[in-house]
Amino acid sequence: MAAVSAMGTLASPRPVRAAAGKGAVSAAAAQDGKALFAYVGTYTPHGLGIHRFQVDRASGKLDSLEPVQGIENPSALAIDSKQRFLFSVSEVKNYNGTANGSVSSYAIEAGTGALHPISTVNSQGAGPVYLSLHPNGRFLLVANYNSGSVAVLPVAIDGVLGEAVSVQAPQAPAGAQHAAEGVPGSFAISDHDGPHAHTIVPSPDGRFAISTDLGVDRTYVWKFDEATGALSPNDPPFVAASAGAGPRHVAFHPNGRYLYEVTEEASTLVCYGYDTASGTLTQLQSVSTLPPGYQGTSFASEIMLSHDGRFVYVANRLHDTIVQFGIGANGHVQRIGETPTGGDYPRVIRFDPSGRFLYSLNQRSDHIAIFAVDKASGKLRFTGDYVGVGSPSDIAFASV
Repeated sequence: MAAVSAMGTLASPRPVRAAAGKGAVSAAAAQDGKALFAYVGTYTPHGLGIHRFQVDRASGKLDSLEPVQGIENPSALAIDSKQRFLFSVSEVKNYNGTANGSVSSYAIEAGTGALHPISTVNSQGAGPVYLSLHPNGRFLLVANYNSGSVAVLPVAIDGVLGEAVSVQAPQAPAGAQHAAEGVPGSFAISDHDGPHAHTIVPSPDGRFAISTDLGVDRTYVWKFDEATGALSPNDPPFVAASAGAGPRHVAFHPNGRYLYEVTEEASTLVCYGYDTASGTLTQLQSVSTLPPGYQGTSFASEIMLSHDGRFVYVANRLHDTIVQFGIGANGHVQRIGETPTGGDYPRVIRFDPSGRFLYSLNQRSDHIAIFAVDKASGKLRFTGDYVGVGSPSDIAFASV
């Protein structure tokens, strides 16, 4: 059994009635009997831990509630499909005297959205930076940046995490220091000194998993055993990015036939055709996320697709914009325009569950900027609302 988190006593994950006070939710704020909560992971000590907010569904505003403190660098979050549990990394390299980080699970309290710690386990690598849940809900996938490893953790029906059932740490030569597809004058150089796993996501059908390695410029494809959680190399085991590109995050199109990838150093958006039968990737297109004529340094960070699959959005750090692309019937993208983030160094962008609002987590300016999304055009409009949060790094939503 996993070790109980040191942040509190083990709590039952069963729903409980909301108590009166700051955590209580008014009837007017709820919709269909449930309130919407947002959880923001942060880098400590600027951030206080996992910040909890109640979301105004009409305006997208965030009302701050008590944060969960005592967890160091909870920089990546995931919530299960039934919205009973929240999972968080601790992006460290010293968990329990090891050189690894950790992953924790929390029960989400019905009505208040309060988090109650359940378990904490070794992430089986240093500096975990990304989490995703397998479609069957029985496994949690984690990418460990500093060690370059990816791991699979079993999830019990009560939210307790087990020790890793599969760990992969592929080795490869370090990538080029300068991005071949980078813009003129760019000094976007980041950790091309060996393996650095940056993300891992399951395929929509759960038969494969895709992970990126920024340090060796590869995107790996893994076969996924849905019974045991074991990862094994696909054939071929990876696709190579352009030299020095730094593959960072990926997102599947809702139709499952295309995979989109953002590269950190080259600041490119790469479109792959995805073969659902074999799990193979075929590059179809690569375009810059920066505007024509831009010169200098910028680091692309995050990628998000609209719920209907018509648009893809990428965040640019230093250029500090969110660029919007339209997606054609063949999966190819075409630049539409860009929107300033209203802050410095957008690490993550996320839609709320309705797709009506987009949140830009501007890490260096210690706030979240809120944008309304026009359904027809996909264009973003700043609502005028900021939320002060120290070093925000991820946001996840639960309707409870």
